[in-house]
Amino acid sequence: MSFFSYQTVKKILFNFDPETAHSIAGLGLKSLVYAPTLLRLLKNHYFVTNPVLKQNILGIEFANPVGLGAGFDKNGEYITAMPTLGYGYTEIGTVTPKPQDGNPKPRLFRLKEERSLQNAMGFNNLGADYMLKQLNKLYFFDYPIGINIGKNKITPEDKAIDDYKLLLEKFKDYGDYVVINISSPNTPGLRDLQNEKFIKELFDIAKGITTKPIFLKIAPDMKADDAIALCKTAVEVGADGIIATNTTIDYSLTPNAKDFGGISGALLREKSFELFQAIAKELYGKTILISVGGIEDAQDVYRRIKAGASLVQIFSMLIYNGPKMIKDINEELTELIKADGYNHISEAIGADYNK
Repeated sequence: MSFFSYQTVKKILFNFDPETAHSIAGLGLKSLVYAPTLLRLLKNHYFVTNPVLKQNILGIEFANPVGLGAGFDKNGEYITAMPTLGYGYTEIGTVTPKPQDGNPKPRLFRLKEERSLQNAMGFNNLGADYMLKQLNKLYFFDYPIGINIGKNKITPEDKAIDDYKLLLEKFKDYGDYVVINISSPNTPGLRDLQNEKFIKELFDIAKGITTKPIFLKIAPDMKADDAIALCKTAVEVGADGIIATNTTIDYSLTPNAKDFGGISGALLREKSFELFQAIAKELYGKTILISVGGIEDAQDVYRRIKAGASLVQIFSMLIYNGPKMIKDINEELTELIKADGYNHISEAIGADYNK
């Protein structure tokens, strides 16, 4: 069964600049809210429900382990539609306290030959109050929602804690988990917050505001020892999990890179996995780990699961492969799990360390 040829749609969308193409695709997703029959039809076709993949993590039910990474749905406008692409959960944002335009355009680029993207968006979003409106008007959703939060560009580093506190208070009764984003390369000074002092202060405040699980998202460009130390500190002071990784500023990965912004997609795959693996060797079994970066097939998802990931996230590769990718991953992942003699995904998580 095929509703359309994504390769045809991609050719059309790739005639537009990437940010315009994203807006066009988003318009289509938003319109599904007004076509409930089509929404149900698409979900029934693309959304994989199999008891082998179903997990309860931190009290949250995940029908499958493949989620949408932050950055696609910056303003919480596509929540109802995302299961029609097969995602088992979604992460909205990054949202900041005040609306902001982000960095000057052009700021999103395709690296077609490398099946990657480079973005310098800069947390462009309509702000926390707009996001709250979107969440309050949801009439249907039955899968987990994460809320990714970050500071405004104009907020000085020594006041950053106030932005995160405000956002935690605003969203304490919304979504299923919160992600602290201090790892985007596109907000000046943001990555400087990846230090133990700030993490301790932030999580001390956060745990006094919300009872929802809180994850820390880190950059792939940290030295492994530094990343491990930071993640250990975060877990010790209350983080419920680690998301590794954000985009990279390692422009040596391709001669086609701009000298600004973060690279995602296939170019990031191995760099992201290597840091995730280093962290997982230290923290598997002590916290929940989510892997993101260049994932596009079931083999890669399974590699990360065996390395300790309970969940994964995919964004950039969806643009190159289309919505059938998520369905294919979940179906093939089920077979890979069974082929190794496991009855459930939980038995495969961290298998590399259980031999």
